[in-house]
Amino acid sequence: MKAPIRVRITQVRSSIDCPQRQKATLRALGLRRRMQTVEKPVSLALLGMLRQVSHLVKIEVVS
Repeated sequence: MKAPIRVRITQVRSSIDCPQRQKATLRALGLRRRMQTVEKPVSLALLGMLRQVSHLVKIEVVS
């Protein structure tokens, strides 16, 4: 069985002056400060969250 595709998510912009909903999405992703990085398996829920905060994060596919 193939391993699930993973993405590396790095917060590159501050969440100051962002709507509360976007701040909550960053928290749910596990991001608390700028330049912090997390790795997550790809899912539909994750893709929706990334779309909401795409202007605050950098996304890389991990092979």
